[in-house]
Amino acid sequence: MSYVEMPGAKVPIRLWTDPATIEDSALQQLRNVATLPWIKGLAVMPDVHYGKGATVGSVIAMRGAVCPAAVGVDIGCGMSAVKTSLTANDLPGDLSRLRSRIEQAIPVGRGMHDDPVDPGRLHGFPTGGWDEFWGRFGGVAEAVRFRHERAEKQMGTLGSGNHFVEVCTDTTGSVWLMLHSGSRNIGKELAEHHIGIAQKLPHNQGLIDRDLAVFVADTPQMAAYRNDLFWAQEYAKYNRAIMMGLLKDVIRKEFRKARPTFEQEISCHHNYVAEERYEGMDLLVTRKGAIRAGSGDYGIIPGSMGTGSYIVKGLGNDKSFNSASHGAGRRMSRNAAKRRFSTKDLEEQTRGVECRKDSGVVDEIPAAYKPIEQVIDQQRDLVEVVAKLKQVVCVKG
Repeated sequence: MSYVEMPGAKVPIRLWTDPATIEDSALQQLRNVATLPWIKGLAVMPDVHYGKGATVGSVIAMRGAVCPAAVGVDIGCGMSAVKTSLTANDLPGDLSRLRSRIEQAIPVGRGMHDDPVDPGRLHGFPTGGWDEFWGRFGGVAEAVRFRHERAEKQMGTLGSGNHFVEVCTDTTGSVWLMLHSGSRNIGKELAEHHIGIAQKLPHNQGLIDRDLAVFVADTPQMAAYRNDLFWAQEYAKYNRAIMMGLLKDVIRKEFRKARPTFEQEISCHHNYVAEERYEGMDLLVTRKGAIRAGSGDYGIIPGSMGTGSYIVKGLGNDKSFNSASHGAGRRMSRNAAKRRFSTKDLEEQTRGVECRKDSGVVDEIPAAYKPIEQVIDQQRDLVEVVAKLKQVVCVKG
């Protein structure tokens, strides 16, 4: 479908979904964002749903301003995927050992490594810039610097919620590795620190929603946030790269006879800010639950833990600010999913997938998410499908 346009206070709201299917709370959030004095455009992806401050699945383009709550607390959260030389025929009938090995290599939930991962021991890992990256930690907000040791030990860890590591097969039988995570606790600490500062600034006191508090250009507060934001986004990218390196090592050991090789990795943020130019203006584009889909850009759009995912290539649609959805998107809250579904429902909806099937992940049940095929169909003018994947192993936090 092409987009539908709704009027907004300052800019039109472009939606790649039927407005009637968006919950009222999310629609109100979109209208609130469209009132911001600095806004130059607002695009809404088909996986849109209510979020903190700004809706998940929205792309907010502003001139000379950025809203930290619209980025969210998991700065730089995103996806990585890589195609392997393995095929479905190489996989054992019982995948429980493989899941166990992955869980041993990559800490999940609030877990962390006993010692920081040395990227130099990961086969083929590009270590250039690693020391410089950590050296810049001394320049982030003083309030979170005491988290340095924890940040090092959480580098290369999954986290919880909707984060996951998967082994998948595509429609040709090729095996893929895929994972979803972000900047872990250090990103959360930085985000909450700056959101608190923004909400106290004088220019934000008259906003329709205090969660839409912004930093404006040429102020020390904006400079400090940009510094910490871009550092956390880099942390998230490194975190996924380290995990992928650990995951590849597991695959090499478990399939030693097959001598697996790996194609170039695909990696994309979906909670982040980028400096981009549209209609002759330099803008700060916030993608909250959206990926960049510029012409030729590869991206990953996952479904739920039982329905599969898509590898896509961007078509470069300026109307969406070169963006596409970041996943299927929730159609009910975590609490609603827990009230409605049981572990038996989870077992039925994840049949054929080696994964947790206990009460701790019922809120991630496939039925809590929108149908991924419908979400993909609604953005045919934003991306083209490169591969369709179906998970056979899913490790949740």
